[in-house]
Amino acid sequence: MKKTTRRPQSAELTETWYLVDAKGKVLGRLATAIATALTGKNQPNFDPSVPNKVKVVVINASQIKVTGLKAEQKEYYHHTGYLGGLKTTTYAKLLEKDPADIIRRAVSGMLPKNKLRDLKLNDLKVYADDKHLHAAQKPVKLEL
Repeated sequence: MKKTTRRPQSAELTETWYLVDAKGKVLGRLATAIATALTGKNQPNFDPSVPNKVKVVVINASQIKVTGLKAEQKEYYHHTGYLGGLKTTTYAKLLEKDPADIIRRAVSGMLPKNKLRDLKLNDLKVYADDKHLHAAQKPVKLEL
């Protein structure tokens, strides 16, 4: 008899909301925990090819920490597509302008580079302070 792997159906997957407080947390360790939750690797019915129904809400993104000299030396790059269009910004400037973008970029770098990456990033909600719009979904606090 041939054994086959059973894949979870979308009706079997339940929507789960997690709440992560980034206050005083190290950026890399926080991003790995969020990426693991978004991919669903911490769930018993994990399948890499099936998008799960996990949403993560991150609060206090403006109070994230980095180790070493990254606060002064870390740079983020963006290319406009034109010749000589490489734009750089430092961690300190990006933290002042948009602290949510720092966490989004870190989590994006830790997700698999495939078609599901953008779908999983849409399930990540990041807020600079402790107020968020998802209290009705009753998010469960994700311990790190």
